[in-house]
Amino acid sequence: MPCCGGKKDDAPSNRERMQAREIVTTQPTAQPVLEKPGSAQSVGYQQPFASPPPAILTDHNVNGCNNPAIPPWGQAPSPPIQSLYGSPSPPIPSPPLGKFTNHNYNSTGNINALLRPQSATYHPTMNGQAASMSSSPPIEFSRGTDEGKMSVAVDFGTTFSGVAYGSSRVTGGRIQQILNWPGSVETFRKIPTCLLYDEYGRVIAWGLEAKNASPMEGTIKCEWFKLFLEPKALRDDAAIDPRLPLLPPGKRAVDLIVDFLSCLWEHAKEQITRDIGAVADLNSADVLLTVPAAWDAKGCDMMREAAITAGLVRSSHAGDKNWKDRLRIITEPEAAAVHCAHLSDLHCLKPSQNFIVCDAGGGTVDLAAYKIIGQMANLEIAEMSARSGSNCGSLFLDLRFRELVRTLLSDHPAHLDPASLAYFMHSFSETDKHNYGGIQDDDLMFQFHCFNTEDPQDPSVGLINGELCIPGNLLRREVFDPVVNEVLQLIEEQLGRIEQRIDALLLVGGFAGSEYLRQRVQERFGSTIHVIERPPDADTATLRGAAQYGLAQKPLVASVIAPRAYIMKVKLPAEQEDWLKRPAYIKMNNANVNICDNRLQYLVSKGAILRKG
Repeated sequence: MPCCGGKKDDAPSNRERMQAREIVTTQPTAQPVLEKPGSAQSVGYQQPFASPPPAILTDHNVNGCNNPAIPPWGQAPSPPIQSLYGSPSPPIPSPPLGKFTNHNYNSTGNINALLRPQSATYHPTMNGQAASMSSSPPIEFSRGTDEGKMSVAVDFGTTFSGVAYGSSRVTGGRIQQILNWPGSVETFRKIPTCLLYDEYGRVIAWGLEAKNASPMEGTIKCEWFKLFLEPKALRDDAAIDPRLPLLPPGKRAVDLIVDFLSCLWEHAKEQITRDIGAVADLNSADVLLTVPAAWDAKGCDMMREAAITAGLVRSSHAGDKNWKDRLRIITEPEAAAVHCAHLSDLHCLKPSQNFIVCDAGGGTVDLAAYKIIGQMANLEIAEMSARSGSNCGSLFLDLRFRELVRTLLSDHPAHLDPASLAYFMHSFSETDKHNYGGIQDDDLMFQFHCFNTEDPQDPSVGLINGELCIPGNLLRREVFDPVVNEVLQLIEEQLGRIEQRIDALLLVGGFAGSEYLRQRVQERFGSTIHVIERPPDADTATLRGAAQYGLAQKPLVASVIAPRAYIMKVKLPAEQEDWLKRPAYIKMNNANVNICDNRLQYLVSKGAILRKG
């Protein structure tokens, strides 16, 4: 799935005057930032293509990701990971605080869910000057026992994932990214979140190798499994989007996450060790793992357990009892905000000014509003309202396009087999999805070559000389507008929660590079928000911001707004309401006092301001 970041010339549009291509190995160049009205026309972007993978190996221990602990498909899976939070609790009265005996979580958040990063050879520009991969300013380190401690960030995305790291002892504290990956001699800033299993449930390829592998009998390709951990899917299996591919037999979503993180981490350790020449700092590094803003505590807890199982942190020495604390969970907009806040020269923000980060990725779009507090030399930012998010990333453009093709070709099943559909989606996602311009393209005819040469002609449905021709206005109405309108609605709702002026709206993530999305955001909010921009490194803003956060050794996001309420079960003296509603939970204690042991008390109220640390 594509990302933001290439130039138009590198990837031709799939329109009537151009020919579609399959796998491409060239890399994009600089990514333009979004301009304010009246400025020069922005250049479209193009996602890099992964180079062809080598032949599938017969040895299943590829890149160290063979896990003997994985049961064969014929065996039952291991028990699911348990959350710290229990089932829903009874109604909440308002008694005085009592003895806390158990935790209960009351979720009031909602969620609804992708995009390809660009390659590592993309060099952004800032104020007309080329910026290097490590163009972010050095981090101010706290001078204490943790000086020189390494920070490693893992951005596990629905469609693409990446790893970044930094240390005051490496390149002066500048953030470095893993750029070399199995399956390609070229460099990529992120790789597909993709696994290839054999018939026994063993990983035989991951990342680029898995994504580019041709269909083979006895193998199954797995993608988009991160979406199985979003709140609605965890509460009710029926809420899982039916368009998502099924999990392999005997596998749970958390099993796939463990497998992918294991492969990703083993390769990252190899590359980091090669770069820094020692592994001592890596063994004791802080690891920051990003999650969507709309995830609830159960999803975050499952993600944490999967990361620990995958070995992202482990005991570094004898007596290291708190090694699990080195794994920290950070929300994606929070990490992106840290990256954007350090780019003060780009959007000219000053202390006391407010900005919104719209992190539009492949699977989810997350939003959060922040205020800059303190001085820029000692940066801190504070949340102004609860974070929000929804499943409306760029992946859903692909899914809607697939449904449109199925509808158009319903009477032509020769073009609807899995290989043909994959060919149509590849052509759409790698070219026209990024450069689509909206209403101005309504009169154009978008052409997609048919993979199957049978049944080449039926003008009534757009089959002309072996090509599927789709009018631009139909693509806009059925594919783009439903997804883009949902993103605009999220921004509108976030603005409605804030009573202060917003000085900047910063678009990050792969989907943020969509020309049509940029146009619609500018049209809707350009009159009220002075600065609407896409910063350099926008597609990796979450990844780089998480690494910066870890290096700072202090809470750069000084305070947050609780997005939901948290309650705890308490034991309190029985009241009249308890005798009426909960008589079975009333017991007499040793002091001959009737105690109700099924009462609830708010620990944190929704909307409360929480100071970090």
